Amino acid sequence: MVLVTLEEASGRLSNLIENMNSGEEVIITQDSLPIAKLVAYPKDTVLPPRQPGTAKHLILFMADDFDDTPEGFEEYMQ
Repeated sequence: MVLVTLEEASGRLSNLIENMNSGEEVIITQDSLPIAKLVAYPKDTVLPPRQPGTAKHLILFMADDFDDTPEGFEEYMQ
C-alpha cells in the first residue's frame, strides 16, 4: 500500500496508476487523513454495452421555455 498526499497524487497520477496495475493499492490523504483509495479494476471484467434510452424515465418534465434565450444573452447569440 502506498500513501500519497492529494497534491502528490495530482502531480503523478499516471505513475501511480502504473504501480496500481501491478497490484499496488494507493491511498490518497489530505491533512494526514485518508480520503480516497485507488485500486486496479479487474482486467477480465467486461462492461455491458451502453444502451440508448435507458434514462428516459429520469426526465419528468421539460419547461415550455427550455429553448428560449435567457434574458441578457441576446448579444452572445450573434
